[in-house]
Amino acid sequence: MALRLPTQLLTPGNLHHHRHLKASLDNAQLSWSCNLSPLPLLSSSLSCSTGKLSTQQQVVRCSVSGVGSVQAVNVGPGTPVRPTSILVVGATGTLGRQMVRRALDEGYDVRCLVRPRPAPADFLRDWGATVVNADLSKPETIPATLVGVHTVIDCATGRPEEPIKTVDWEGKVALIQCAKAMGIQKYVFYSIHNCDKHPEVPLMEIKYCTEKFLKDSGLTHIVIRLCGFMQGLIGQYAVPILEEKSVWGTDAPTRIAYMDTQDIARLTFIALRNENINGKVLTFAGPRAWTTQEVITLCERLAGQDANVTTVPVSVLRFTRQLTRFFEWTNDVADRLAFSEVLTSDTVFSVPMTETYNLLGVDSNDIITLEKYLQDYFTNILKKLKDLKAQSKQTDIFI
Repeated sequence: MALRLPTQLLTPGNLHHHRHLKASLDNAQLSWSCNLSPLPLLSSSLSCSTGKLSTQQQVVRCSVSGVGSVQAVNVGPGTPVRPTSILVVGATGTLGRQMVRRALDEGYDVRCLVRPRPAPADFLRDWGATVVNADLSKPETIPATLVGVHTVIDCATGRPEEPIKTVDWEGKVALIQCAKAMGIQKYVFYSIHNCDKHPEVPLMEIKYCTEKFLKDSGLTHIVIRLCGFMQGLIGQYAVPILEEKSVWGTDAPTRIAYMDTQDIARLTFIALRNENINGKVLTFAGPRAWTTQEVITLCERLAGQDANVTTVPVSVLRFTRQLTRFFEWTNDVADRLAFSEVLTSDTVFSVPMTETYNLLGVDSNDIITLEKYLQDYFTNILKKLKDLKAQSKQTDIFI
């Protein structure tokens, strides 16, 4: 697949980026090669090939060769770009919308890159942001969104129905190349905690690939690795418990330090203004790491009712992942199950935050705990349910 960018993005020097993942499975092989080579225009050529697979464990080896020679073309003097001008990519997502709100509250000029969609992102305009349509899978749509932008905040990720590499690798490569060629002053990239330790998981390996590619591009950047969002627990546990539906869990002792996306946004902008953090990899983790069972128990207590828990053994996830690998059309499902398997293994997704808080000048007491976050949610939702019941009874009386 060749990705071509407009002629004004021509850059001098040689560009070659090679990421090779190889899995030895009996006598068969799985290989994925991503090559970025110089064409008449700044472009990227990516290829993906797979062979027959067995159910044995994948062993992934990868290497990155330099992209340090990438340089932006000096197209002559232009209008100075204000440091407060930012582009949020993935602005309609769980994290992206919080970045937009925080940026607007702090006085930034916010532009939001969103895909063309049947239902426009009017809420972003209502907040005061400018919305521009583009698609990371169509690189020719990207450059116009970067005109007049100082900083890119990249919160984008692929949709569940898309192949992981379409947005999270190919799209990010195109975006970073465009940002370099257009002279973007700073680039913030959100990654996954411990992505460098799990090359067997495609999504995590792609995140680590992107970190390396961003570093080698020469852009001034900050990488922020995240453990988990508190917001994701609402749909996964809180709502099903209130609706008396099944809650899916596992028997694994994995612990995740969830963080409120509002706190992530606040810490991000503190880091953005600190020039000493440029080029660093930060990890944001919540105050405490929780197991699935502990989260469910907390939700039960706050909701005042028991959960209907369906436990899925980790062994079933592993078997399902291996089974889906046999069929080409389920490869992406297997990739996502691989990520689920890591999340349900005997792993702790957390890091000590003392050093990070000191670096950012943040008081740890200002970071919301999961108990407080869920308590506020259940208090508000239960009050609304109570009010609705009261209104319903009043209507019955009048009828």
